[in-house]
Amino acid sequence: MGIRVQCVNYDAIDPAAQARFWAEVLGWRITVEHEKEYVLEPPAGSPEDGIVPDILFLRVPADEVKSVKNRVHMDLRPEDQAAEIARIESLGGKKVDIGQDDSASWVVMADPEGNEFCVLRAFTAEELASF
Repeated sequence: MGIRVQCVNYDAIDPAAQARFWAEVLGWRITVEHEKEYVLEPPAGSPEDGIVPDILFLRVPADEVKSVKNRVHMDLRPEDQAAEIARIESLGGKKVDIGQDDSASWVVMADPEGNEFCVLRAFTAEELASF
């Protein structure tokens, strides 16, 4: 098929701050810095560079605050879930409850503007061996 996902867009009251937060969380680089939009891309030369979609943060009016659960969100798969949750919290992320129960193997978090995302459990050795 001749189509691919170029980028995932997030509305942001402060796109610069959102881009900095997510660049730190993902270890990505900010490639476009403009008053109204910031773009994140994977590290140059990494296996993801040019393959995975960019993330674009677009400025919206300050009165356009997020008020309900996201319809689309990212799931992150770390090697060490607890360590990544602690690191993300140190960057300004926070754990949130959107109705998940205590048996969930993932943790729902929110970025500084309240956009939810999940930090999944690490793959087991058996799961990694099957790839």
